[in-house]
Amino acid sequence: MRRLPAASTGLLADSSTRGTQLPSLLCSILSAIVLSIVLCDGTSLERPVTCEHCGKPRAECKCPRDGNGNVKLPKDQAARVRREKRRGKFVTVVVGLDPAATDIDALLKQLRKQLATGGSVREDGIELQGDHRDRIVEMLKAMGYPDKPSGG
Repeated sequence: MRRLPAASTGLLADSSTRGTQLPSLLCSILSAIVLSIVLCDGTSLERPVTCEHCGKPRAECKCPRDGNGNVKLPKDQAARVRREKRRGKFVTVVVGLDPAATDIDALLKQLRKQLATGGSVREDGIELQGDHRDRIVEMLKAMGYPDKPSGG
């Protein structure tokens, strides 16, 4: 009966038992895991990275994402709608929307069309001509934004 050195196998076992096969089996399993995780790019084992929210592959995912690539849904963006008086006229301002996660231009177009007013995108948010604060709050809540009116 031959004994294997402890340093080479990590355990003392007879050559006739399965104890000597354990290290080689363990190495082959670990190699398979490493290959499937690290080296599968471009092989038949490659799996696309999926979105944690919708489960679709990232290339097909339409979930809104912030600048870091994290999913940022409308319910996670605290929009504030305020009205300001400029030169005797009211302007409604929507702030607090993430420009990377929200298509601000499409949202502005939708708001302008539904409110029949003019508006533009500024560095701090969306500006619309006229006092539309209450209607915008209702519309944004219907879209899933947890917004609040602010200001007077």
